[in-house]
Amino acid sequence: MKLFSIFGNPVSHSISPKMHNQVIRDFNLKACYIRTCIQDPKTLMQTFHQLKLDGANVTVPHKEVALAQCDKLDSFAQMLGAVNTLVKKNNTIIGYNTDAPGFYKAITSFGKIKNALILGAGGTARAIAMVLRENNIQVTLLNRSAKRLEFFIVNGFEAYDWQNFQASSYDLIINTTSAGLSDEKLPLEQNLLANLMKNAHFAFDVIYNKQTPFLKLAQQNALTCKDGSDMLLHQGILAFNLFFDNRFNLAEIERSMQKVFLL
Repeated sequence: MKLFSIFGNPVSHSISPKMHNQVIRDFNLKACYIRTCIQDPKTLMQTFHQLKLDGANVTVPHKEVALAQCDKLDSFAQMLGAVNTLVKKNNTIIGYNTDAPGFYKAITSFGKIKNALILGAGGTARAIAMVLRENNIQVTLLNRSAKRLEFFIVNGFEAYDWQNFQASSYDLIINTTSAGLSDEKLPLEQNLLANLMKNAHFAFDVIYNKQTPFLKLAQQNALTCKDGSDMLLHQGILAFNLFFDNRFNLAEIERSMQKVFLL
């Protein structure tokens, strides 16, 4: 039997096990998907081997740490500097990133977007920034501190910390921080965020299955909003197929996984 897990901290809220186990049941596979909370990021790969996993998904805050612990990296994950999917092949752990295509698929319903403001500067922000730029959307990063902005500056993105931010108008505002996941915090000072939203059209929070303070404020400002459910779905579809050597039809995986979101 193959064994897979979600790695992160926290992970108790994660519906990834339900998504993947639904497909496993529908496809009659001998496999199981579990949750594993990783408190010390240094133990991530050690835990992978101790559990004798065949693959894992990685969520906040371990996507950048996971990359450094892989034996081999997919070229896109290496470019991003962040991994969200681990696959064991011939005793080698390969790191992939399915966040970027998963996010872009999730925002297609918004329509045309010229520019976007990303709040946060972690692994998810890296994936989103890259895929937006690949699709000719101008990207600005805003993070509490400057120390995590180096990746974005080196790669030619406009990036600010809270102290030197020069506000502009943005079609889309994206929260990639954990603010609102297990608390009622906003990812940015309320007055500033509200002013930014007055000139925006769309808001996206990577947190899913929760009406976060960020999304509540966006709705108060009449923005078209989405939580991270569609992103989770589409990155999960790609990750599942990587776990099984890309041998399944993506549309069939999607039909199976969508059942979890309809419950």
